[in-house]
Amino acid sequence: MEKDSDRLKKPDWLKVKLPDVEEYSKMKHVLGAKHLHTICESGACPNKGECWGAGTATFMILGNICTRSCRFCNVETGKPLPPDKYEPLKVAEAVLQMNLKHVVLTSVDRDDLSDSGACHWSQTIKIIKNISPETTIEALIPDMKGNVIDLQTIMSAEPDIISHNLETVKRLSKEVRVKADYDTSLRVIGFISESGIPSKSGIMLGLGETDAEVLETMDDLFAVGCRIITLGQYLQPTHKHLPVKRYVSPEQFDNYKTIAFNKGFKFVESAPLVRSSYRAERHINKSI
Repeated sequence: MEKDSDRLKKPDWLKVKLPDVEEYSKMKHVLGAKHLHTICESGACPNKGECWGAGTATFMILGNICTRSCRFCNVETGKPLPPDKYEPLKVAEAVLQMNLKHVVLTSVDRDDLSDSGACHWSQTIKIIKNISPETTIEALIPDMKGNVIDLQTIMSAEPDIISHNLETVKRLSKEVRVKADYDTSLRVIGFISESGIPSKSGIMLGLGETDAEVLETMDDLFAVGCRIITLGQYLQPTHKHLPVKRYVSPEQFDNYKTIAFNKGFKFVESAPLVRSSYRAERHINKSI
């Protein structure tokens, strides 16, 4: 078992901003009253205070128990409850109540469902668009087992952007993501790109990847039509998760950003505390 003495010391640049207390409390009240989940909480996101303080959140639909056990993720693994049929409406009402101009949706993996939750995804997007037609929507989806029909179900709801994260480089993918497959994820991203809906993906750094592998991953994403990419520092949630192998400096993140732009990406978010849904409304502006 890993000891505290084995863990790398966090550098000063990983300090988290304090939230706007009033907006943070308002957000927590709305989400709690409707019994909604966010990846901000379930995933122990370091930006929760900043994003909630700014009045934005990433809703996590289809419950808060995942059927997969990725070794980087803090979301609980187990046997999920049946989908809440009222959840799409509750999410849409929360979006309206919070007057959100942009919303990000994500979900746990639901390998227990015949469609991996695609119909629930589609319904949620459609109800938000109906209740809040001016709100733009990003769908940060699982791989849906690479099933084209299920992906088409989500795309038919016409979110403004669809994201699917590679999470790490190809060599480390099986160790980090366990049940997911690097090539399947690339095919999913490529299918999204071919549909005409802007595609987006993100990777974490600090899991043992090399600089050459990061650049190779950029090339793989660009080759399947992805033009929006996020890069952030992996942070170990608990002792049970994969350890941090290195802390990437802000300067190196800036270097990756420059390289990605030179490769042709339209938008690049690259910094230690960046997560895939961080400041996501800016990605919409760049993609439309």
